[in-house]
Amino acid sequence: MHEELNQGLIDYLRASPTPFHATASLAQALQAAGYKPLDESETWHTEPCGRYYVTRNDSAIVAFQLGSHSVIEQGMRLVGAHTDSPCLRVKPQPELQRQGFWQLGVEVYGGALLAPWFDRDLSLAGRVTYSRDGRIESQLIDFKLPIAVIPSLAIHLNREANQGWTINPQNELPPILAQIASEDSPDFRALLADQLSREHGLVADVVLDFELSFYDTQSAAVIGLNGDFIAGARLDNLLSCYAGLQALLRAGTEETCVLVCTDHEEVGSTSMCGADGPFLEQVLRRVLPEGESFQRSINRSLMISADNAHAVHPNYSDKHDGNHGPKLNAGPVIKVNSNQRYATSSETAGFFRHLCLENEVSVQSFVTRSDMGCGSTIGPITASQLGVRTVDIGLPTFAMHSIRELAGSQDLAQLVKVLSAFYSSAELP
Repeated sequence: MHEELNQGLIDYLRASPTPFHATASLAQALQAAGYKPLDESETWHTEPCGRYYVTRNDSAIVAFQLGSHSVIEQGMRLVGAHTDSPCLRVKPQPELQRQGFWQLGVEVYGGALLAPWFDRDLSLAGRVTYSRDGRIESQLIDFKLPIAVIPSLAIHLNREANQGWTINPQNELPPILAQIASEDSPDFRALLADQLSREHGLVADVVLDFELSFYDTQSAAVIGLNGDFIAGARLDNLLSCYAGLQALLRAGTEETCVLVCTDHEEVGSTSMCGADGPFLEQVLRRVLPEGESFQRSINRSLMISADNAHAVHPNYSDKHDGNHGPKLNAGPVIKVNSNQRYATSSETAGFFRHLCLENEVSVQSFVTRSDMGCGSTIGPITASQLGVRTVDIGLPTFAMHSIRELAGSQDLAQLVKVLSAFYSSAELP
């Protein structure tokens, strides 16, 4: 099964260069499986055992199945992930003309590793807002072709390059799109209008605004002498989105199951479509009983927050606690932090570990070194927003936040297996 899942992940990554595309891909798969779309601005009519999904801002999604068992007595099984990844976002007025080259100014989104962005074949994708026949509309676009590059400075001109240097995002990261004559003045909005026409057959009167990101055109792939690894962009955290989707599609009909993939985790999650916003709670309040019954449902529920974990790197093993070095292809990782950077408790960790043991899935633990800082996830945010018990887990990866990350090729199937078992669990702790 793992080969089929790995190829599905590769296809999903290729179709999802931005959070907008990642959400659209999830929605397309859900609708194909019989999930019905809901519009937040309309009245909802849901039925027992019905399957539905709702998107917000085109970049976040909540999908849910209403089980045949009472949600008040049995609670919900929730899996959470995020659709965004660190990248380079195009500025509102990005056009630059320097030394006969046309470039675009960019802003760094999230905690990106910047050095790997140099010398890559880059394309551009995202959402464009435009007017047409007096109406304001939005459309996703994806150039797909390699249209830009950020060339490195030759070592002859930077003798300290291999000793490390500070990358100035303002001056050193604007990608080059074309070489132009001095009298030319390229119009970026005209380029976007042309892409709307070529990709969708739309004739825009005026391109009003855009949210666009550069991305690496190299496809994700299974690599290694024995095919041990998956290399690709945006594994953090589209890998978890895809695993959650596959588990939800395999879920039985008895329990109420929820998949939530929010945006803006890499910048704090504080937005209308982020985990530190009202999206998930507003959706749940529209489909669950009100008042005390809602709180009873939440109290009987459990959430698995799935986000990638740091695998122990053979060249940097001293960056890990000696007893907590997760390995690639050794199964999902339970993430623990006593300062609540992860929401895991002994009860939720014990339940997840029990699930893994019952389903013959290897499981690992991660605690950061005591002399190093610890990242966080949507887990603590969602737990504090809803009051739902939560365990933070994830698959081990290398090069997190790089333009190309690395995971184990055996791990995705293990994660899907245990998440599927979670969605089908008759009892929660």
